[in-house]
Amino acid sequence: MGVVGGYAVYLKLNVFDRNANDLTIDTIPLRVNTVQVNVARTVPNFAIPLSSLARGESITVGADLGMAAKTITISGFITDTNLRRSHSKSGSSPVTRVFTAMEIAQMIASNVDSAGIAKYQNINELTIFIDSAVDSQYGQRGTTSPLYYIDIPLNFASRGNPLEKDNENVPFPATDFPDSSSAEGIKGFIESFDFTLDSETVEVAFNLNFKQANIFPSV
Repeated sequence: MGVVGGYAVYLKLNVFDRNANDLTIDTIPLRVNTVQVNVARTVPNFAIPLSSLARGESITVGADLGMAAKTITISGFITDTNLRRSHSKSGSSPVTRVFTAMEIAQMIASNVDSAGIAKYQNINELTIFIDSAVDSQYGQRGTTSPLYYIDIPLNFASRGNPLEKDNENVPFPATDFPDSSSAEGIKGFIESFDFTLDSETVEVAFNLNFKQANIFPSV
C-alpha cells in the first residue's frame, strides 16, 4: 500500500472539503495490518430442466444485469493520534487535538451509529492509497527500472475515456481512474466496526467492514 501523510488508510467525514483536500482535517487516519477487497457479482441464473437428457450435460443460463456488491474489510490497530476538525478553530485555522486510541475507537463507533445528516459524525468515504505505475490512459508514469509509481486512492474505475480503452462500450463511467493522490476514494458506509480493549497494550485492535454505495440523502 502507498502512504500519504504518514498513513495508508483514511476515513473521511461527510464534511470533508474535497477542494482543500487536507487529509489532516475532518478525517480519521488508521494504522492497518490487512485490507481485504471483495467484489461479489450477481447474475440471476437458473438451471434448464431436463437439459442433460438431450445434451448429455445440464445447462444453466444467466442474465448479466451488471450488478455487484463491493466490500472492503480492514483490520489493524489504533494509536494515540492528532485530529483536526473544521468546526474548532483558533483564528482561521483548525486546532490540533491529541486523542487517545480508546477515544478514537469510541469516536468511530459513535460515527457508525450516526445518520448522514450528522455531517461531523457520519463517515461516507474510505481512502486506501495504493501504488500506481500506469496512468488512466495506459501511459507509464515514469521509469520502469527502477519502477516509478505514485500513490493513488483505490477505487473500482477502469482506465480510458468514455467509449475508449478499458471503457469501450461504456458511455458513462461511474468514476474516473485516479491520476493523483487527491482523487476521490470509495464512497459508501461502514457496515460494521468492532474493537478490542486490551489491558496489556495501549493500542486498540479493530476490524471494519466498509460497503461501497451511493447514499441518499447526502449532506
